[in-house]
Amino acid sequence: MTLSLPSDSDLCAQLALWLPEQRWFSGKSLTLSAVRLRLREPLIDTDGFAAEQVVVDVEFAVGPAQRYQIPLAYRVHPPEALLPFALPDLDVDPVPGTERPVVYDATADQEVNDHYLTALAEQQTLGSITFRTVAGSAIDTALRSRPIGAEQSNTSIVYGEQLLLKLFRRLEPGINPDLELHRALADSGCEHVAPLIGWIESELDGEPLTLAMVQEFVANAADGWSLAVNSVRDLFVEADLHAAEVGTDFAGEAQRLGEAVAHVHADLARQLGATHAAVSADTIAGMTRRLDAAAAIVPEIADRRVAAQAVFDKAATAAPTTVQRIHGDLHLGQALRAPSRWIVIDFEGEPVKTIAERRLPDSPLRDIAGMLRSFDYAGHHSLTDFSTLQDSQREFRAKEWTTRNGSAFCDGYASVAGTDPRAESDLLEAYLLDKAIYEAVYEVRHRPNWLPLPVKAITRIVG
Repeated sequence: MTLSLPSDSDLCAQLALWLPEQRWFSGKSLTLSAVRLRLREPLIDTDGFAAEQVVVDVEFAVGPAQRYQIPLAYRVHPPEALLPFALPDLDVDPVPGTERPVVYDATADQEVNDHYLTALAEQQTLGSITFRTVAGSAIDTALRSRPIGAEQSNTSIVYGEQLLLKLFRRLEPGINPDLELHRALADSGCEHVAPLIGWIESELDGEPLTLAMVQEFVANAADGWSLAVNSVRDLFVEADLHAAEVGTDFAGEAQRLGEAVAHVHADLARQLGATHAAVSADTIAGMTRRLDAAAAIVPEIADRRVAAQAVFDKAATAAPTTVQRIHGDLHLGQALRAPSRWIVIDFEGEPVKTIAERRLPDSPLRDIAGMLRSFDYAGHHSLTDFSTLQDSQREFRAKEWTTRNGSAFCDGYASVAGTDPRAESDLLEAYLLDKAIYEAVYEVRHRPNWLPLPVKAITRIVG
């Protein structure tokens, strides 16, 4: 059976209708003006079945274009389970003597996922796409795949509970920091990341393009956010106990997590270098820009604009600090508790920054501040679930849990790093404030009911 694949223009028209409905598409609030094909590389072409690796640039009425990766598959009669992943049909007549297939997201197709695994195992090159593995890695091509549907920004596929392939949806020129830092940590023998197995790459406009990476799958692991939230809820239920007395007290895990993050920072410094330098003027300028932008849309920040700037100005005169490559977007959801240790994941950095910005060295205090803000969120976000407690009681319990676990995390970090991050209080406060401002903007746009949480933190920090 010969398939009549859609033309480039028809495919772009289908994608323009389909993309805004995808969870990983970050242009939902923008008016899409055009979809332009940048890469369309055949992966599979057999009787009645085809698959392609597709990269498009999405243009908007206002703002810069965004680049996305969309693996697509084509079947005339796909199994019913694949129909929810189909692109809208343009009802175009097929070329005489051929059949027009259903076009759908290929990451849902077992056969395409199997093809990725085989191409990696054989380190194939398919047109402009290259499949690479770490020296000494062995890949079992018989492993069965299953997509993970919970992610928001990428698509991950698990193979036999042994391997995890993360396909990056939004692309930018250059090596993805997630791959770059995992390669550095693999070279250092770091025990607190999942071992890197391989990656998929291409080239566009003379620049490298990271399409996907493959790691060992961390089986029987729980994410740090879920563990922390469960601990908080148990504390609220046990109204007569202090945080240290609850059976699910999290402080021991928080300390071990701090140790793990310190090991990751140390390994990154050894592999990629570190300096001891005065606080960069660019760092403070970036904080000020984000403050001004937030003040324009969050009245509570506008009211505290002068006091917030004073925090940043004070940080500008702080003593020299360590500057190196860091995680860049660290929080409890980026940590997995495996049976024997904590694993840090997702080194892509803040999604609102370009890859060039994410690759810039920064202070490890930014990661520490991100984790401390995450503890604050975990301690406070579910208060409304426990209406039987008075507001003052609930706030006391949340503050007790947050303070206890934030301190335990810093204790663990200091025990490995040899220096206590709390000793650099002026700079740490600036990073905490910068993160809380970022959170406030996010909450205004996506979860207005959560806005009081970062606003309270901002009020507390500015005094």
